[in-house]
Amino acid sequence: MRSLTKTGFYISKKIGKAIADYNLIEDKDRILVAVSGGKDSLSLLKLLAERRKWAPIKYELIAMHVETDFRCRACVHTKKLKEFFKEHGVKYHFEKIKIRDEKKKSTSCFWCSWNRRKALFLAADKLGCRKIAFGHHKDDIIETLLLNIFYHGEFAAMNPRQELFGGKITIIRPLCYVEEASTRKFAKESGFPSQVCRCPNSDTSKRRMMKKMIGSLEKSCRHVKTNIFRSISRVKEDYIKIKDERR
Repeated sequence: MRSLTKTGFYISKKIGKAIADYNLIEDKDRILVAVSGGKDSLSLLKLLAERRKWAPIKYELIAMHVETDFRCRACVHTKKLKEFFKEHGVKYHFEKIKIRDEKKKSTSCFWCSWNRRKALFLAADKLGCRKIAFGHHKDDIIETLLLNIFYHGEFAAMNPRQELFGGKITIIRPLCYVEEASTRKFAKESGFPSQVCRCPNSDTSKRRMMKKMIGSLEKSCRHVKTNIFRSISRVKEDYIKIKDERR
């Protein structure tokens, strides 16, 4: 752990707790790590690679970057990502997909996400990986919960561990206990590529609205993120038995 910064050590401990709490990584696992090129996925890959040096179990990592024809405004070049993967001794795989509507010259968040996931699932099967690690952190989970409540009328979030296709693929989120501020600080300390990938629609997304709302609430309740996060596992069913008025 000497090669890690103080922030890196802190995040690694959080990752270790998440792994233990949700059994995210097991001996001889072959894990496909989804790397967008942003601070969160790069932080996750670096720390998972670092943990292999001293972890009591053995696991293999394969980094995967999905490149679309709807490029972000500050995308990390493929060359930089390859250098990053080699530096950390991680095998890698690149996949190009088309998601852009040629008539509108754009795409929707749903269509982009759906196709990226599909590419990851297909690659995981081809590469023999039964687990896919995403760089979703605590803030992502909280924002997703609020988005689903406000815009879909349902109480649903991102699970730290989620089995799909009858258990053939398992999604894991080792950063589930880590707040975005920590990955942002770690990325800066680690000198990650400055041309960080950024969604072209990020400035106007509903997720950004959730960030602003939570930031405002934190001014009067500094534990608001933790409280929302804990609520996912502390549901009092006796107090939420309400009939769907649409029926």
